[in-house]
Order: sequence, then C-alpha cells, then structure tokens
Amino acid sequence: MTDLFTFTGAKKIIFGRGAFEGIAGAIGELGGTKPCIVIDGQLARSGMAARTAELLDGSGLEYVLFDRIDGEPPLEIADEGAQLIRDANADIVIGVGGGSAMDAAKAMAVLARGNDRAEQYLGLNRVPGPGLPTIMVPTTAGTGSEVTFTAVFIRNDLRKKEGMNSPFLYPDIALLDPLLTLSVPPAVTASTGIDAFCHAFESFTSRQASPMSGLFSLEAIRLIAENLRTCVHNGADADAREGMLLGSLYAGLGLANAGVTAVHSLSYPLGGRYGIPHGLANTVLLPAVMRFNLPAALEKYAVVAETMGEPVEDCSLREAAMYAVDAVEELISDCGVDSTLETLGIARDDFNEIAEQAMKVSRPLENNPRALSPEDAREIYGEAF
Repeated sequence: MTDLFTFTGAKKIIFGRGAFEGIAGAIGELGGTKPCIVIDGQLARSGMAARTAELLDGSGLEYVLFDRIDGEPPLEIADEGAQLIRDANADIVIGVGGGSAMDAAKAMAVLARGNDRAEQYLGLNRVPGPGLPTIMVPTTAGTGSEVTFTAVFIRNDLRKKEGMNSPFLYPDIALLDPLLTLSVPPAVTASTGIDAFCHAFESFTSRQASPMSGLFSLEAIRLIAENLRTCVHNGADADAREGMLLGSLYAGLGLANAGVTAVHSLSYPLGGRYGIPHGLANTVLLPAVMRFNLPAALEKYAVVAETMGEPVEDCSLREAAMYAVDAVEELISDCGVDSTLETLGIARDDFNEIAEQAMKVSRPLENNPRALSPEDAREIYGEAF
C-alpha cells in the first residue's frame, strides 16, 4: 500500500528555447508593473542585465536592478534587497541567475511585504505569509531553486549556512530557457550539473520519497547522465543543454518533495566555514556518502545503475548497486572534477568540528536511508580527503 503523500512546486512552469523572450508577458500575467530584477553581479556584467532591460524597456516596464549577488549570498543581502524593493515600490521580484540569485530573490520577496529581518525567517515554516509575486529564471542547470521552497544563506558571523524553508517561497512562475545556459563555462557546468545529480539521487533514495517524486528524480538521473558530459565538453550543443536543464528542473521537483540526504548535511559546513561553492562541495562528498548508504538502499541503487546504462542484467543485487557508485564516479571524472577535501584546503584536524556542525543539519539526516553518527561523518570526510 502506498503511504499518504503530497506533491508541490512552483505554481507555473514555462520551459523551452526562447522562453525568456516572454518575460514581460509573464510579469503582466502576475499583475506586475514595476519589477525588481535580482541578478548575479558577474552575470549582469556579462550582458544579461542589459538583455533583460531591453526586453522590459520594449514593453514599457519601469524596473529596478539589484546586482550585488556575488557567490553564495550572505544573509544580510536579503535585508538589503528587500529595503531596495520597498524604497522603489517594486511590485514583483524576478530572480535571474544560479541558485544564489534565485534564493536571494525569493527571500527578498517575502521580506519586502513587511519590516521583518531575514534572520527571523530562518528555519522551517517561519515565514508568516505570502510575499510579492516572483518569477525565477535559472541560467545554470543545477540548483533547481526555481521550483523549491528553500532559500539558503551564509551566516558570516557564525561561519555556517542556514536556510529559510516555507511554502510561501515557492515561485509563482519558473521560466526556464535552455538557451540561457549555452555560455556557462565548463567548470561551472560540471559542478552545478553534479549538484543537480545530487538532488536527483538524494531525493530518489530519501526516506521521504514518494511514487510521484521518484518519477521525477529517476528521470532527472537519466537526463543528467545522458547530457552532462556533452554540456561540459561541447557547451554549444543546444539539445544537450535542453536535456540538462530539464533534468535539473526534475531534480528540483524531486528535492522539493522528498528532500535531500546526508550529502547536503555534510557539505553545509564546507560552504559556511570555508566558502567552498555548494555544487563543488556536494560533488566531492557524493561518492563517499553513496558508499556509506549503499547497504541500506540496494534496490534503489540497482535501479539507478540501470538508469545510467550500467550492465546489471546478470549481476547480484549488491553488484548492481555497486555499479551505481562506479557510474557516478565515472561521471564526475569525465566532467573533469578531481578536487578532494585536501586540495580544497580542509585540514584533517578540522574533521571533528565540521562533523559536529554537519550533525546539526538535521532534516537531511532524517531523510538519509542509513542512520549516520558523528563518527560516520568523520569517516566520510576522511574518505573524501
């Protein structure tokens, strides 16, 4: 018998080549008259801000630009952006970029409706009500933030990451245009792509997975396995970019409904304490966590191996499950990611402290298919070293 489950996500999803050309129409659909564009600073300087402005100018829309997102956002940036929105009387928020820009935009939209501080909304279900309408436009195939209820920030004062998690953060429209990802550099394509794979794999093996979330998670695994290598090594391949962005979208829907597992708990201290980009931190830890969890999820690992094209027909269940780990390690290697915790500057002497921090990221650990202790966390860090 299937357990009771729910399935939620962005209220509307628009996907396809050239979809971004319709951004003004999407704003109008939500009743917006003066958008605030929240965009990654480097992306803005590359011409994306000018392109967005051209589309809005052509529709006679006045707008305000917030382009101070630089890497993973500190919590204070959400308060700063919300104040800009209030001062400008903007009535809709558009997030353009990777997960950092979209997370910041989602938080700014709920903060702009009142005078609360971002710190008050950290945790689960602490956002008191709906914010301004939002449209999320991903320019990387990675985080899936365009369809999730989460916004993650760096707490520089505490040297850790924390997130807002609320259904009021679900975007009103997720607008995905594969053509916007064509210029993403290979290294960023690789790390964000493996991050998307993490979302797909972790949500598929999560204790909270449902039959419906599993459909999206497994299809995301297939799409990412088929397309990521091409995107890294031939970024101009529009078909591969489209498949990869669709995989990232599906992984985000899986994540939003089934959650993630120990990879994310263990990676949070790497971002908060050392500033390691989220996708890279997940990539470095994923194989070690997979090996740890394997005995608790043999059947699902075997399904993943088959989905990734591994020859599992005449294998035992355990052998088939091991093929999933091998396939993921090959994918990471083929994408040119060879970092370890050592090369990223993590000292073995820090393992006790970061393991203690990881154990406080409790929701993903509750989803993990195998119970994980602080000693287990230290051993995983050691294997990834």
